[in-house]
Amino acid sequence: MFAEEQDLATLLEIQQIDLDIMKAKKSRVELPQRIEVMRLRKKREEIREKLEQVMALQKRAEVELTNVEDEDRILAEKQERAQELIDAAGTDFRKVESHSREMAGAAKRREALAAKIEEAKAQVNKIKGVGDQIQAAIAASEAEESKLRASFENEDKALVMQVRDLTERRNGLGSTLPPELLDVYEKTAARIGGVAIGRMVDDRCGVCRSTIEGGRLIELKASAPLGTCPACKRLLVIE
Repeated sequence: MFAEEQDLATLLEIQQIDLDIMKAKKSRVELPQRIEVMRLRKKREEIREKLEQVMALQKRAEVELTNVEDEDRILAEKQERAQELIDAAGTDFRKVESHSREMAGAAKRREALAAKIEEAKAQVNKIKGVGDQIQAAIAASEAEESKLRASFENEDKALVMQVRDLTERRNGLGSTLPPELLDVYEKTAARIGGVAIGRMVDDRCGVCRSTIEGGRLIELKASAPLGTCPACKRLLVIE
């Protein structure tokens, strides 16, 4: 594959820039604080799921408490009406006796409901306390994330700027190459995902170290100054 000596030097320089860009991007992803932030976010998702479950339990407990309190309120109103009827009955002992039994029944039921109300209130307060603890844990996690983000913000920005500067430099160098040569390199780099071009050293690929022999060696040297390693398919500078 034909290429000027300067083009080959430029390709190798572009490759180094590409490797530096990959390294900088990898460093961004692997910043300890960033990893911890991701861990905190994942943990918060789990905590929020737990909070939803607790809130559902609290809602059911509150509905149960409301139902019991409503029944108690209705019985209290029933007692009041019965007392009013007793007061209005005067000497009508039958009515007095009937309404008195009604009041007694309501009182007995309200006595049982009083225990249920206290139990339901305790359950609501217990669940609410768990919910408050979970919400406090979420708030603490968010505060911790905020501190972590502040601690690596400058380092992260520096890496972003490094990638930007390297990319601009790479684009400038790429514009000096023949388009077809740059296209071959970029397709190879995309396929390989790393070092895409090396040098042939002592009839070996300088990257994968495979020995190139026989007809393949003859064909490769015939393609000088740039060929393709028959083993790893990387571009090879042949000197």
